[in-house]
Amino acid sequence: KLLSPPRCTSLAALRPVIVAGNTSYSISKVSGYLDDCTCDVETIDKFNNYRLFPRLQKLLESDYFRYYKVNLKRPCPFWNEISQCGRRDCAVKLCQSDEVPDGIKSASYKYSEEANNLIEECEQAERLGAVDESLSEETQKAVLQWTKHDDSSDNFCEADDIQSPDAEYVDLLLNPERYTGYKGPDAWKIWNVIYEENCFKPQTIKRPLNPLASGHENTFYSWLEGLCVEKRAFYRLISGLHASINVHLSARYLLQDTWLEKKWGHNITEFQQRFDGILTEGEGPRRLKNLYFLYLIELRALSKVVPFFERQDFQLFTGNKVQDAENKMLLLEILHEIKSFPLHFDENSFFAGDKKEANKLKEDFRLHFRNISRIMDCVGCLKCRLWGKLQTQGLGTALKILFSEKLIANMPESGPSYEFHLTRQEIVSLFNAFGRLVSTKIVSASQNFNKCERIRKLQELVTKYSLKKTS
Repeated sequence: KLLSPPRCTSLAALRPVIVAGNTSYSISKVSGYLDDCTCDVETIDKFNNYRLFPRLQKLLESDYFRYYKVNLKRPCPFWNEISQCGRRDCAVKLCQSDEVPDGIKSASYKYSEEANNLIEECEQAERLGAVDESLSEETQKAVLQWTKHDDSSDNFCEADDIQSPDAEYVDLLLNPERYTGYKGPDAWKIWNVIYEENCFKPQTIKRPLNPLASGHENTFYSWLEGLCVEKRAFYRLISGLHASINVHLSARYLLQDTWLEKKWGHNITEFQQRFDGILTEGEGPRRLKNLYFLYLIELRALSKVVPFFERQDFQLFTGNKVQDAENKMLLLEILHEIKSFPLHFDENSFFAGDKKEANKLKEDFRLHFRNISRIMDCVGCLKCRLWGKLQTQGLGTALKILFSEKLIANMPESGPSYEFHLTRQEIVSLFNAFGRLVSTKIVSASQNFNKCERIRKLQELVTKYSLKKTS
């Protein structure tokens, strides 16, 4: 009987590579140490696949983390006309009001049930602009503190106004990130604007494989290595985010679409076109290493924010006390596991040196990333926009955490933390964005595609042998 793996596409389109006189097919596998880090790929894979993945997967399936409120109707702030994708796979299935737990829908989700009354009064007053003498002194103080935080220079993203009537809940489990058919000039324009106008790159330096580049020698990496560590890291984070999205699209590709069924699975050709070392002239493995770099940054942020979640009165509040308590226990188990990782990224080299110059660089870094979060409103595919907004907000939240170490250290042991706090939107996006990386289809993507390839090659050998036997 012929092997017929349901998740692999044909290898017919793969480029053959001659190795030691034998024809094989190249699927990139990255290994070794990462740039600007003391960590290696193998350590990350082992830690991720055996110690993080199963528990985080369970946490992200819980009610608190599966429902995300987002405004998909915000206009693009940079150009007037965007081409809206009309494909059914680009659409987002929105939640009905009765599908979302009441505890999540309430405005009072920031801390605990005991803090609800005060915070709800604060938020209502803030929305009305009513900081006046009719409010209690405690409430007036809280309103001013919340306002101060909302205007804080530590926010790396322009978050959606979740009080807007256009903001609606989405069940992330029912709207998985996968290939939708959104591609071509419109999709390319989004990433081109991100790289060309927001990654500290002069116009004279062309990115590798940029179709607008001339045939002259590419000096991109010589230029990149000459940058300060912060600007190099910024580019690698964006490249890693781009790689993460592309790996997911290749791993959950629409292989068959008939009136009977849809079949999703690994598209080896798509993966190879983006990441194969030969087909991408060495660029693909660099992209995958940047994905690991992104993983390390978000892992480090989660290790730093543990005290915020350890506070006794913090809850993952949905209204279900038993489930909420179990989820907080699971969350803390995951965070303590993350804290035990032996080779965390050292962010202390960022924004060091002259204080004035460091502060200016940090502000440039923040504004560039904030701009990228706004570009997500220009994506024409709604499902792509959803996951783009969530993952940029998640990374923005990770950056906010990394550069708020003193504020986290000075948090009160109980009650609202006015100097540093995370909204539910930030928490949900942070863990779901990290979940994209933790998934074995992301961090071990090349191994998965290699396994798929080996099955196909075995199938070809079996077919060849069967034909010889019958001839």
